[in-house]
Amino acid sequence: MKKVLFVCVGNSARSQMAEGLTKALADFSVEVASAGTEPAAQVDPTAVQVMREIGIDISGQRPKAISPEDILNYDYIITMGCGAEGACPAAFGGTVADWGLPDPKGADLEQYRQMRDTIREHVLALLEDINNEEGE
Repeated sequence: MKKVLFVCVGNSARSQMAEGLTKALADFSVEVASAGTEPAAQVDPTAVQVMREIGIDISGQRPKAISPEDILNYDYIITMGCGAEGACPAAFGGTVADWGLPDPKGADLEQYRQMRDTIREHVLALLEDINNEEGE
């Protein structure tokens, strides 16, 4: 079973959406989590709202801190593009990629929807890569 960790600074929107989408879309065994270098107090309410629009409830998720020990346990570490790659010890883990996604904090509802849809496309591509890797 492959393990995926999504990382951003606050672990309140993008990485939470990525975690929720991966859990919903994976049709094979993938362990997924998200974390932040400076976790927020709560998951962004607008992220929760736009995920509910597509039938995924992330309201029970909580921002979590990342630690170097945690990272060593993941096969894939995906940073969201908010500078976490400079502050995060993700380089010590497995396959590291940065999706280069801007922080939606303060954006309007439509921008959150666009971010959700962009993350969904990235997640689908990641799951396809993992599936292909496991099929080799």
